[in-house]
Amino acid sequence: MSKSHRGKGIRELLARGRGVCPLCKRERVKVLYEQEAGETKIKVCKTCKAALKHGKKSLA
Repeated sequence: MSKSHRGKGIRELLARGRGVCPLCKRERVKVLYEQEAGETKIKVCKTCKAALKHGKKSLA
């Protein structure tokens, strides 16, 4: 059976959730994961989210 609703949530976002990651500066990647940077929340890509979790990058 097909999965007709896969990715439905990001289709509604601007540019399908793609943009420039503020940490690694890569362009045209999915920027979907929210991280807290002080009092504000920023959206980062999947690889930066994993690097932040494992302590390889910081939000300084």
